Amino acid sequence: MIDVEHRPPRARRGPTAAARWLAVGSVVMLLVVACGWIPGTVGTAVAAALPWLGLVLLSLLVAAVFLARRVIILILVPALLWIVAMAPALPALPGPTGSESASGAELTVVSQNVRARSGGATASATELAQSDADVIALVELDGDSLSAAQDALATEYPHSYTVGTVGVWSRYPLTNAEPLTLGLSWKRALRVEVQVPSAPVAVYVLHAASVRPGHQQDRDTMLSGIAEEIAADPAESVIAVGDFNAPSTDPSLAALRAEADGVRPTDGTLGFTWPVAFPLVRIDQVFVRGLDVVTSSTMRAGNSDHLATVTRVR
Repeated sequence: MIDVEHRPPRARRGPTAAARWLAVGSVVMLLVVACGWIPGTVGTAVAAALPWLGLVLLSLLVAAVFLARRVIILILVPALLWIVAMAPALPALPGPTGSESASGAELTVVSQNVRARSGGATASATELAQSDADVIALVELDGDSLSAAQDALATEYPHSYTVGTVGVWSRYPLTNAEPLTLGLSWKRALRVEVQVPSAPVAVYVLHAASVRPGHQQDRDTMLSGIAEEIAADPAESVIAVGDFNAPSTDPSLAALRAEADGVRPTDGTLGFTWPVAFPLVRIDQVFVRGLDVVTSSTMRAGNSDHLATVTRVR
């Protein structure tokens, strides 16, 4: 009788097959992460998923440790590329506080998309004011929410300027206010100068056009437009806030990142702002030029579907 069973070779097929599949997964992840630098829909989609792709890479690495250690180095290639791609979104360390630095007065700027027709503008404005902000920027304002915000903030923030769906309220006087179209035919952005006692700060507030599959040209036009505005702005200190409708690593933000520093969260998180029930992506951004970031975080306010950004600069 002939024994046709060959147990040892069959046992060897397991690790070999696992190594093959892990290698394929690594190559696929390498290609996906690399696509995050492609402008347009592909780059935006990858940028939105990029933080979560890190969990996929971690799973591949853990599987390789237990099943096929020889492919660990192969998995490290897309992992390192992921770290490079995620650099604009990774947490940062807090800056020195006022007691540790004498480089200037601090200014706290908060910004939120209050969600039009939600009826929550009053609550958002009130709760944002309780954060002891110096400047409050609100976007996606409709007629009712604009009136509600004006009423809620009039006493503590007597200086304001609004245009279209965006508005800014300040404890300090505002000068040189102007609406911005940013290449489009409607006004969804503004620029003001906040007369902080130490030195004026140019504040930009943006509500970028929405992104839908195959329809993001308007948003890209606005992002390019605000980059051009900031590049030509003679102000020494600039901060731009609002709903950019773009993840932190979106290639459409490249021109803006060349002119100003993207503000990264300092609270140990990735600063996701949307949707509020379970934040998956950071589309509400902050950029600064000529300012030091002391702290950057997010907070819930009102019943908006966006978290607010809270940025303290000097």
